[in-house]
Amino acid sequence: MHPSGAMVAGDEGHTRGGMARYVVNERAVARAERLINARQYVLDSDWGESQPRPDDENAFLDRHSWDDYAEWHLGLTEGATDETKARYAFVFGDFRRIHRSGIIACHFRAAEWRHKEVELAAHELLQLIDRRSGLT
Repeated sequence: MHPSGAMVAGDEGHTRGGMARYVVNERAVARAERLINARQYVLDSDWGESQPRPDDENAFLDRHSWDDYAEWHLGLTEGATDETKARYAFVFGDFRRIHRSGIIACHFRAAEWRHKEVELAAHELLQLIDRRSGLT
């Protein structure tokens, strides 16, 4: 199941009460931290307008590896096949910069669907971006 609640391919047998399970993508956390420390972030954006669309994802994958694609997603769907979009969840940037609103969206969705590890990872990244940018 996608964090939005929709079922995705590869979910069979890897759910908790009908919901997919996710593990934190540590490589994505590391990428987010590098971007934040390099000040490659957007503090004020409308995530509904900024988040990558399927065409954006496909264009990115045409030019980059699945490993690069994975590093933009805080969650890995347990049991989903690597190198499929179903494997990667909780996107936090536009494939160029991290968006504070994207981190907030990841935090909210993870909390809403009780994916505690992803929720906490997003929380820590939000604190880091706020400290680094001077918001706190």
